[in-house]
Amino acid sequence: MLSFADLPALTRGILLQSPAAPVAPVQHLLLDSRRVGQPAGTVFFALRGAQHNGHRYLTDLYQRGVRLFVVDREAEIPGGVAAFPQAGFVRVEDSLLALQAIAAQHRRQFRIPVFGITGSNGKTIVKEWLAQLLSPDELICKSPRSYNSQVGVPLSVWELNPTHTLGIFEAGISERGEMERLARVIQPTLGIFTNLGTAHDAGFTSAAEKVGEKMRLFEKVDTLFYCRDHEAVHTAAQQLTDPRRFTWSRNHHYDTNVAVTVAEASADRTVVRVSVAHPVLQEHMLTLPFADEPSLENALHGVAVLLWRQVPAAEIQRRLDRLQPVAMRLEMKQAVNDCYVLDDTYNNDLAGLTLALDVLARQPRRGRRTLILSDVLESGLPSAELYTRVNAQLTVHGVERLIGIGPEISQHQALFGAAEATFFDSTEAFLASFRPDDFRHETILVKGARRYGFERIVAAFQQKIHGTMLEVDLDALVHNLNFYRARLQAGTKLMVMVKAFAYGSGSYEVANLLQFHRADYLAVAYADEGVDLRQHGISLPIMVMNPSPGSFQKLRQYHLEPEIYSFERLQDYLGIAREYPMPAIHLKLDTGMRRLGFAEEDVPALCNVLRENAAYVRVASALTHLAGADEEQHNDFSLQQLAAFQRMTPQVESALGYRIVKHALNSAGILRFPEAHFDMVRLGIGLYGVEASGQQQNALRPVSSLQTTISQIKTLAPGQTVGYGRRGTAADYDRRIATLAIGYADGYDRRFGNGVGEVMIRGQRAPLVGNVCMDMCMVDVTHIPLAQAGDTAIIFGAALPLTELARRIGTIPYELLTNVSERVKRVFFAE
Repeated sequence: MLSFADLPALTRGILLQSPAAPVAPVQHLLLDSRRVGQPAGTVFFALRGAQHNGHRYLTDLYQRGVRLFVVDREAEIPGGVAAFPQAGFVRVEDSLLALQAIAAQHRRQFRIPVFGITGSNGKTIVKEWLAQLLSPDELICKSPRSYNSQVGVPLSVWELNPTHTLGIFEAGISERGEMERLARVIQPTLGIFTNLGTAHDAGFTSAAEKVGEKMRLFEKVDTLFYCRDHEAVHTAAQQLTDPRRFTWSRNHHYDTNVAVTVAEASADRTVVRVSVAHPVLQEHMLTLPFADEPSLENALHGVAVLLWRQVPAAEIQRRLDRLQPVAMRLEMKQAVNDCYVLDDTYNNDLAGLTLALDVLARQPRRGRRTLILSDVLESGLPSAELYTRVNAQLTVHGVERLIGIGPEISQHQALFGAAEATFFDSTEAFLASFRPDDFRHETILVKGARRYGFERIVAAFQQKIHGTMLEVDLDALVHNLNFYRARLQAGTKLMVMVKAFAYGSGSYEVANLLQFHRADYLAVAYADEGVDLRQHGISLPIMVMNPSPGSFQKLRQYHLEPEIYSFERLQDYLGIAREYPMPAIHLKLDTGMRRLGFAEEDVPALCNVLRENAAYVRVASALTHLAGADEEQHNDFSLQQLAAFQRMTPQVESALGYRIVKHALNSAGILRFPEAHFDMVRLGIGLYGVEASGQQQNALRPVSSLQTTISQIKTLAPGQTVGYGRRGTAADYDRRIATLAIGYADGYDRRFGNGVGEVMIRGQRAPLVGNVCMDMCMVDVTHIPLAQAGDTAIIFGAALPLTELARRIGTIPYELLTNVSERVKRVFFAE
């Protein structure tokens, strides 16, 4: 194992200070100061990027027991190394390159086959399926989830241990030069190139350059696997000098190792004939449990590897029959008795457990953290060592309750020191004893090997809510947050709007993510919304935009900061503040919106009141709201508003005798008026994937997808009508009409009825027929013959953008988002 003394030579760094006492060998590589696990043996790398600088967190980490640090700026160590007398410091040129060098050295200790996987699409699926297909023969170390970046790859490779017989790591790049660094870390002996698409095209001058850069992962592999049908991939592969190429194709004109012919296809499976050229010509019929084109191609990569390894056809079929869809994301679902379930079933390796526990530990909700865990089957470690490590992870992540399921974990229950731990031999035994009242106000991580069928446990916990749900992509939300954050002027703070149930997305869940990603402020419409966030553990400053005098005591109790927009409301607040210490206030200035706020002519009187009551109230900020920030035709008026704001705020600051935070811009204004970012901006609809000005919509990712299910399909004869009032007019041909489990009580607008709206079913649009009912609506699926009861119907999402739907009924995306009823189940997911 590596010691801290090895790091200067390995990273070409300079030892600034040795640890004061002997330290454990390097065991953990830490990049995020919020994820300290076991401080002993942990090395923190002070990475820097556009929005972060790890040097800022050295003091906090030292106080939490971390003693080993890699930095790239000695001058940015708070107080210098002398302020950390027990710590060791190595200074390097680049902390990220140092991390990669350490992981590369770790990789060199293992002389085992290692697959490197790259391509534009399908990397994670191919990795996971290949691991499933090879698991009967190998003990496999693989990238957890989609850890394929400059940071994710070294963390993945670091998980290699002496018990592994095979490694499978994916590598993704977005610009030139990145793959060479990842290749040094992975050091693959085998390679798979999945395909070439348009992802990350902007980082390269041409498609040829992109495929050439990706191909650098395979310059030293023994064998490279790819589909010969991708001509650009084949052309680039031919430029490699050493590796053997093992190819497959569905075009029989090509000279390949494996020829594939689709013999039969149905809605849920595909039968293929595979002809293997070497060592002797053989033909096999194989059934793949997928019908869609991407899954078919991804699975065939794995079949090619099995054929190369000369696995018998009957055994290949047996493994394909057990091949399961990959759970690409961790979902957070509402559950019984104010619980939330983190659904990470089917990801059961030790690295994946650590990642999931990180997510669990980030939940600040009241109540305890509970883990339901099956036997861990993919670690390659002796059982006693494995569950000792698992117990250590539970301790550092604050798990207060463990439910272990499976004979192996039950056999080692003495190793667990959780305050409350119970064990069951099987999932059936747990479900037989399950009582919902035993779980209240808990956040429950459910993580199990596929054979244990933990989806039944998740179903038992979930609230009885009908099949309509709003999926919220937390990764997309973070992407949008970073998109706007990257455009802020240096030093500008970020307030994020989570009013109206976070624009329909779920206030606590969104606020929790924003707190983790260090937003500066949150804003809600009413005090009750802020109280709910506080009760769920949100500690960020919260501004309340519409406080009432009846809510002032709650503001004081939960430290919520009111927006004050009138003399009447200010006097009400001062009446309380003269008796009790109260939170700071935010002054709303009306510069032209003519809705709420102090007008410019009110400022002298406002200043007098503030001077006279300086002992009782503190002003945190002054804000205004632009009436037409999203439309160019109102630019002159917006500039007039900003000029008025800049006249008014100095007067307020002069009266107060101190500086206050000033903010004027919403999502559209952030992009259109960068000169007016001032001290803070307010991010609203942009966070949720709608670019209000329409100028950079393609740069954002849709956050929400509203989905429902088909309840029933009827065949209507010519002349028959559909729904209330017979508004679904008759036709002169047979029609197939699907009834969907969503209506206006769920927030689906009645204006979408009678052909105005469409939904997506099996990748095709289906128009609405008749009126939207309270709990149902009907669509025409005559042109979608495979549609059946139970199928998913997408109401809005990536394929049906909110902006398009809003235009159809003459409204704005805000209305569609905020109208989604709270009775609709929210499911939050992240990769």
